[in-house]
Amino acid sequence: MNLIFTCGGTAGHINPAIAVANMMKERHPQCGILFIGAEGHMEEKLVPQAGYSVKCLPGSGLSRGKNLAAVKQNLNAVKCVLNAVKACKQIFREFQPDAVIGTGGYASFPALYAAQSMGIPTCVHESNALPGITTKMVAGRAGKVMVAFAESAAYYRHPERVEVVGMPVRREFLYTDQAAARKKLGLEGHVVVSAFGSQGAKVMNETIADMMRLEQEDGFPFHHIHATGSFGKEWMPRRVRDNGVDYENCPALDIREYIYDMPAVMAAADVVIGRAGSATCNEIAAAGRPCILIPSPNVTNNHQEKNARVLEEGGGAVVLLEKDCTPQALYGLIREMLADEARRDEMTAKLYGMARPDSAERICDIVEQLIRQASK
Repeated sequence: MNLIFTCGGTAGHINPAIAVANMMKERHPQCGILFIGAEGHMEEKLVPQAGYSVKCLPGSGLSRGKNLAAVKQNLNAVKCVLNAVKACKQIFREFQPDAVIGTGGYASFPALYAAQSMGIPTCVHESNALPGITTKMVAGRAGKVMVAFAESAAYYRHPERVEVVGMPVRREFLYTDQAAARKKLGLEGHVVVSAFGSQGAKVMNETIADMMRLEQEDGFPFHHIHATGSFGKEWMPRRVRDNGVDYENCPALDIREYIYDMPAVMAAADVVIGRAGSATCNEIAAAGRPCILIPSPNVTNNHQEKNARVLEEGGGAVVLLEKDCTPQALYGLIREMLADEARRDEMTAKLYGMARPDSAERICDIVEQLIRQASK
């Protein structure tokens, strides 16, 4: 059996594909696996780190603008897609895949389109509550469309080909115990974790920096771990110091560029604060951590707010829009949640009810079924 996974752009598209690839390798140790992505993106690093080969092709995203620069970008994007489709067909002729699995990002379109034109079974996993452009374009000819949220099925023309499978996440998010995580990390008392992506969000880093002054004025009532992201690693700590907070000599504050051991850190938290990308939402659900989600307002179709509302309506999250997220408002909400253990316990139970720990297994089942059907 040979499989091609195609994805790219963000970890939210890449990590689910890696999780499924790992599961297929467990089931079929001799299975050949190849990834296809776009040059210059995270897949170039994340996929080889996971032990898989990746072929990255030139690509360009589409612009929604109407000026001359946008037109030129879109013409270049079309040219890149046509060249990538041609390249994918040559890769398929050499690799002979039994199926092609797409997990999102514009980088996955050429491979899925090429496979469908060659009669190779395809399936696509949509991680967001609202389908992305790539998913919409390939869904009509895909053998199966797999979605993370049950609410997503209504957005597809052929609901009979849609299956709710959840979002594959690393096993550590599912099985890390809070007490064990706190012991490992040496943490006591209330713990709050905040992070806004690998690059960070300027406005949210500013909000957190100013909120830390309120924490100091209140005697630091909780241990706060914050990830600045790559764009905030220099100026955000300076802003904290300029606010009169000596965070470097304060054991209650832990400011880092990244949180590399996120499963353990998240498990140790009483409250998690973050954006509402699909990966974040599903990791939070898997870990069962009460959360405050602050959706990014700068994403296509406002899909982060739609993701966040799914968790909120299910009882596992509080949504605070960025325009309303002052340091005072966020700090007040944190203190309110920390003071109500019964509410947090209920949120944890609701989140566990929304999580699908067998997501990778279910996707593997579907892929195997499509291959069997094609071989008849």
